[in-house]
Amino acid sequence: MRRSQRTLLPYLILIILFSLIGTNFLRGIGPQPETMNFRQVFDALKEDQVETMALQGDVLTGVLRGEDSQEFRITIPLTNDIVDQIINYAEVNDIDFETNPPEGRSIWIELLPTIITLVIMMGLLYFMFSNAQGGTNKAMSFGKSKAKLIKQGGERRITFADVAGLKEEKEELFELVDFLKNPQKFAKIGARIPKGILMVGLPGTGKTYLSRAVAGEAGVPFYSISGSDFVEMFVGVGASRVRDLFTQAKKDAPCIIFIDEIDAVGRRRGAGLGGGNDEREQTLNQLLVEMDGFGDHQGIIIIAATNRPDILDPALLRPGRFDRQVQIGIPDVKERVDMLKVHSKNKPMAADIDFEVIAKRTPGFTPADLENIMNEAALLTARKNKTEITMPTLEEAITKVIVGVEKKSKVITPKEKRLVSVHEAGHALVTYHLPNVDPVHMVTIIPRGGAGGFTMSLPEDEKNYMTKEQLQNMLAVMLGGRAAEKVVLKDITTGASNDLKHVTDIARNMVVKYAMSENLPQMAFSEEENVFIANDIMTRRDHSERLVAEIDREIQTIVDHAYETALKIVEDNEVKLEELAKALVEYETLDDRDFILLMEEGYDALQEKIEADKAKTAPKLQPQVA
Repeated sequence: MRRSQRTLLPYLILIILFSLIGTNFLRGIGPQPETMNFRQVFDALKEDQVETMALQGDVLTGVLRGEDSQEFRITIPLTNDIVDQIINYAEVNDIDFETNPPEGRSIWIELLPTIITLVIMMGLLYFMFSNAQGGTNKAMSFGKSKAKLIKQGGERRITFADVAGLKEEKEELFELVDFLKNPQKFAKIGARIPKGILMVGLPGTGKTYLSRAVAGEAGVPFYSISGSDFVEMFVGVGASRVRDLFTQAKKDAPCIIFIDEIDAVGRRRGAGLGGGNDEREQTLNQLLVEMDGFGDHQGIIIIAATNRPDILDPALLRPGRFDRQVQIGIPDVKERVDMLKVHSKNKPMAADIDFEVIAKRTPGFTPADLENIMNEAALLTARKNKTEITMPTLEEAITKVIVGVEKKSKVITPKEKRLVSVHEAGHALVTYHLPNVDPVHMVTIIPRGGAGGFTMSLPEDEKNYMTKEQLQNMLAVMLGGRAAEKVVLKDITTGASNDLKHVTDIARNMVVKYAMSENLPQMAFSEEENVFIANDIMTRRDHSERLVAEIDREIQTIVDHAYETALKIVEDNEVKLEELAKALVEYETLDDRDFILLMEEGYDALQEKIEADKAKTAPKLQPQVA
């Protein structure tokens, strides 16, 4: 029976019960036969007041004469003499008289309405009692752990071989695998394996997947739960779930407990204006107690994941609890190549796929981002009714993920098209003439997402650090669109709003975070975001107004220098800028080869090349046979 039907069942029973009661009540308030005694019946017979009579068993019924035709009923032991007298009176007075033998009704038939009512009442009480028991059971199970147990024999086993890249991280975690497989090896030499491992990394870097690989490699049960699953609105529930989780884990030891987003329950205690011993803090206290409670060689290892280790309670991070932190960073270009190959295993890939180019185009992408790109490429391939994923489809998937969906149907006036082409040509032109910047990979004026057009650069090498010159050139590239508008259009537009925002953020970080200004000391003036209100009120110290004004002047100096650099490049190459803008208006998108050809040989050479490419790809007409 479905849940909705079970919910309606008691109401249906109540409706039936009240219907029976109502029917008997209405039957009781209707016209009822008058109960007469023996003497009253004979007096009515003598006075010829009886119109009809009927005798059935020992019950005599009849109807009196009159306007209201009153019925009467008498139930007495009728002897043969009395019956003869009644029949005689009926014959003399010409009264309709019927005699029927007794029906022989069973006592069970008489009791049937009462039995039905009792059964319905008992069923209703049983249902209500069952619901109450169910509610009690639910309440009793409210404090049970919500952890999902993954047995390594059930689902497909995930091992380190399934995790692409992350070589050092896997080496760090292999020690846990060795302990789970052979704990005596460590016990003999008195080594204590870490009770807890805290995985720190951005969302999508593979913390959960790597934890499952540890359990799969060791072949032990894997308990997975989120930090938010502990905390409820009822005080004490979270602590109860923590106790239940560790009770279950001890039965399956050796095993691994994985707590995702542990900052939901492990946030620093005493935070906020009032502090207080709330539900979250009770849950955290219980977690701390449980991590101290099991022995060193009990075989339970806790792995937690977070992207905010700075807000965790210090008691969680002390030795004996989360002894070790494993930093899960952004994959480099080589690791991205390996991850792309892993995500393409079950997909039909064309022979011309170059994963190294795709990896270079995706700096800063997490494993989850790379998987999303491969999935988007598969969706685009299916949408185009093709049988395999090609390189252009992968390129389109990357652009879609980074910038947004291509809006070919958007109506753009020739004036706006000219404006966007000049703006994007300015970005590309400044990029081409500045050193230490990523080269242009594609320039387009086709709207995507919220952008009217964009210039995409492709890093040649993986960069872990940026120099001051690289940052200044990056600012000049971002301001190249505004400079082109000023020189060519003799006006500026709102199209540079996003560029200006990024320019301001980078320049401010150069001054207050990286100390790259000329006139300020080598100090970091930025303050880390403090998520705790009480701590923020007690410890925050603002800079003086003089220092703030000096910071603003240094930021303005850096931005002005970048804008002057971009403006000079545009003014010195205005003819080339016009050619590039003209090509964008005509062809809308230029790849890196087309862009280099135009910058080195001019617009005419580009036009000849594009026309030649069209002639090669145009279908050849077959000669007609007469």
